[in-house]
Amino acid sequence: MAARPTSEPDAPTLRPPAPERRPERLEAHGDVRIDDWFWLRDKDDPAVIRHLEAENAYTEAAMSGTGKLRGDLFAEMVARIEETDLSVPVKKGPWLYYGRTVEGSSYGIHCRRPFVPPQTDGTGAGESPGVPEDEQVLLDENQLAEGHDYFAVGNLEVSPDHRWLAYSTDTSGGERYTMRFVDLTTGERAPEALSDTSYGVAWANDNATVFYVRVDEAMRPFQVWRHQVSTQPSADTLVYEETDDRFYLGVGRTKDDRYILVGLDSKVTSEYRALSADDPGGEFTVIAPRRQGIEYSVDHDRGGVSGGGGRFLIVTNDGAEDFRLMEAPDGSPGRASWREVIPARPGVRLDTVDPFAGHLVVYEREGGEARARVIDAASGASTPLDRAESPSTVWGGANPEYESTTLRYEYTSLVTPRSVYDLDLELGASTLRKRQPVLGDFDPDRYRTERRWAEAADGTEIPLSLVYRADLVGDPAPTGPVPCLLYGYGSYEVSIDPTFSSLRLSLLDRGFVFAIAHVRGGGEMGRSWYEHGKFADKPNTFTDFVTCARTLVDEGWTSPDQLVARGGSAGGLLMGAVANLAPELFRAIVAEVPFVDCLTTILDETLPLTVLEWEEWGNPVEDPEIYAVMKAYSPYDNVRGVDDAGQPVRYPDILATGGLSDPRVGFWEPAKWAAKLRAANPANRVLLKTELGAGHGGPSGRYDAWRDEAFVYAFILDALGLTEESSNS
Repeated sequence: MAARPTSEPDAPTLRPPAPERRPERLEAHGDVRIDDWFWLRDKDDPAVIRHLEAENAYTEAAMSGTGKLRGDLFAEMVARIEETDLSVPVKKGPWLYYGRTVEGSSYGIHCRRPFVPPQTDGTGAGESPGVPEDEQVLLDENQLAEGHDYFAVGNLEVSPDHRWLAYSTDTSGGERYTMRFVDLTTGERAPEALSDTSYGVAWANDNATVFYVRVDEAMRPFQVWRHQVSTQPSADTLVYEETDDRFYLGVGRTKDDRYILVGLDSKVTSEYRALSADDPGGEFTVIAPRRQGIEYSVDHDRGGVSGGGGRFLIVTNDGAEDFRLMEAPDGSPGRASWREVIPARPGVRLDTVDPFAGHLVVYEREGGEARARVIDAASGASTPLDRAESPSTVWGGANPEYESTTLRYEYTSLVTPRSVYDLDLELGASTLRKRQPVLGDFDPDRYRTERRWAEAADGTEIPLSLVYRADLVGDPAPTGPVPCLLYGYGSYEVSIDPTFSSLRLSLLDRGFVFAIAHVRGGGEMGRSWYEHGKFADKPNTFTDFVTCARTLVDEGWTSPDQLVARGGSAGGLLMGAVANLAPELFRAIVAEVPFVDCLTTILDETLPLTVLEWEEWGNPVEDPEIYAVMKAYSPYDNVRGVDDAGQPVRYPDILATGGLSDPRVGFWEPAKWAAKLRAANPANRVLLKTELGAGHGGPSGRYDAWRDEAFVYAFILDALGLTEESSNS
């Protein structure tokens, strides 16, 4: 085991907060649990806030020896970033829309300028650096954020005639947004404000009607409302209300601007409703009624089906575990009219499609990696997008114009910064429009990325994505164990794809290997990968991560005294579970907004989003078997004081974070976990850092976010005893 952290104080007077025990009896299915810190969930109790403040003070004191290191890390991170920067403009109608940042400002600025057709020499709008003379600022987030500790934009949508801007903001981190409207011709803001809105907004083609979403008391998006700009919200019309607590809804427009869509989704079931964007006062038509276990998503292609007429494009798992593409005519979108366009293919997960007038862009997964290909509508020829490295990631960029003959897509890997390309759909040639600048002496050839595999106990091969300094590792085996940060998530069919981070260079240049464990419960390897990491199979997520960690140790990449694990939210549940399963395997763990009190939360139907989660985790309220499974892995319920031999269990050093306004993972979960870990063994080093003015995503401003990352890196280096080591760069 490495030496104790240099920042750990010797003074016996510094002790972690010890919240009083107030035993709460929790009973289900005849099983009784006693929760000594259940009371910490009540943020209206002044003692709770005092405790969180005391935890923050203790964490800062415990990390006081890393002040210079944090400052150095922050300075390194900022020095690599082009603080004043401009995104690649996106053409929409007569305008080019883009965003920019300014050195010293924490938030983005949303802008547009008139589109000027390319000149005959090939140059055109969007190629010159700096602020254009004809720029119009649509929204300066920095001005709106003044006076607020937290600020986030939820929706930002311009009307079809480009006159009105609908935008929504949140100043607490609680994700209840307030929507407002600005007349872009005058700069004046309309008088109304729509409260309790969620993500999703859609303009009708009359440029005056807006459809938006509201949340209920449990933070479930459950209503769609119709609003006329410059009228009071009291005059708004409720268009649809979803009464099934398993479903949440969203609203948007189809790519070709023909329809407004309302999407209704539980974790495993979908239903879509469509309304002509030319008829905002009309009635929505159901594409296909919901059927339990059947998912689908919808777009529209006015280019039409065989024989003429527009078509709905439907990506569905109906008859295809890894999804297939169907089409249905405008006048008859029901299931009986669906016709297969792209069949299911073994080993290929179809994610989504993007229709253009003459082409169809298909995004899919194969071999654990995101891929894309272009299908010519006339010939049917299919052309994959090039990928320079493996593992790597490709996704669609902003492509708002259906008639466009240019595809904007983006590419990255663990060694290649985020890159924006334009593909000429007719000629097939790609042009690099921008690569994320990395200032200083960054050289991508200095780093190496690769895909490795770890074999689970049941024989399943688990993908691992690695990046490291090429001069630190031999060929084909490592030259010796080095510090390693292993990241994981593994829930909701979310894929943690390999992407570049300039911040991460501060670890790589200090000799770290960074690895992603693509464990079951995620979506990297298709639908079955997800299915085998949920419900009663959820423990696979945790044992897969441990398998990946042991593989890195066994292959000589790292050692237990140099291995750090990191995950957030549901990935924080993963961190808590592996801490219980294999505390001896990790030197430290970073668990951000961790879902560690999962059983108590999922049993409580009054908490936000709990009922929605039953189709992800199971319903322990009704199902005693699921209750037993969850109780067996719940990190909070399984904190170990002694091992099988009766010896005290020493946990890895743990940094846990929370957000007081977090609507997704209660701030009390990491707070209770920290208290229980310390009570189990006073030698456990546990730090809790709660954002008292933010939510699930942590600090909102970019500088605060970078400082937060510098804090995490300092904790990691401190836990490994590397605070005095200098960079190898």
